[in-house]
Amino acid sequence: MARSLWKGSITFGLVNIPIQLNTAVREKGISFNLLSKDGRCRLRRKLYCPETGKEYDFNETARGLEVAPDQYVLIDEKEIEALKPEKGRTIEIEQFVDIADVDPVYFNRVYYVSPAEGAAKPYRLLVEAMKQTGKAAVAHFTFHERQHLVILRTLEDGVVMHTLHYADEVIPIGEVLPETIDKAKVTKQELDVAEKLIEALSRPLDVGEWRDQYREQLQALIDAKSEGKTVRVADTHDDEPAPRTINLMEALKKSLAQNRAAGAGAGAGRSNGRHAPRRKSA
Repeated sequence: MARSLWKGSITFGLVNIPIQLNTAVREKGISFNLLSKDGRCRLRRKLYCPETGKEYDFNETARGLEVAPDQYVLIDEKEIEALKPEKGRTIEIEQFVDIADVDPVYFNRVYYVSPAEGAAKPYRLLVEAMKQTGKAAVAHFTFHERQHLVILRTLEDGVVMHTLHYADEVIPIGEVLPETIDKAKVTKQELDVAEKLIEALSRPLDVGEWRDQYREQLQALIDAKSEGKTVRVADTHDDEPAPRTINLMEALKKSLAQNRAAGAGAGAGRSNGRHAPRRKSA
């Protein structure tokens, strides 16, 4: 079993379930180091005052927040420690909700919740009860010196925990929509064709068929160069002309026709109904 990130218990009512948190996602991005031009020296950043040029060690620094141009409020480490939440070991369920009522925009990080040794039965009880009622649990708990709002939901025979953004952290979508959105009207014919296009592009989801093509190509480039191979990189597409703006109805009809033609051709050449991810253009 993978090493746990946190150990504690879930409580609801008088029921106490010893659990542990485990990593659910391992991101696979590629990070580069900053080097000198000849690649012989890995460069480091330093702390210095841009006015005097004097360098500082980390233990000579203080925390502060800018409240006006070049004016800062200093906060002592002891003051910060006094405000940090207690390091509890309990995820106390405060209420149960329908998972559909929690918009995915609030979801942050995700963890797997597994039972501690000897806690399989109460853990299974919680899973089955949540499945039968179709409910998810809302709770608070302290992790990495911060109090988190979380939601617990079932996945197959286990429990998944999502940390949530607080309401005041989520920007209302109305702030980014133009005022003209209310005045934009669509015709019934445009809506009918758009619905047909959505139906034509609809199929059961298989997340395993989608890949990070950029990361795979970048890793292949790194592997080839590490083996001393000469790699020829294609020219970028910066000079490609901008797509021509066409009539909305014309775009919908052409998209629908192209999708039907592609579906017919793929159906004739495919035996298992799967295909590689396609790069989509706007």
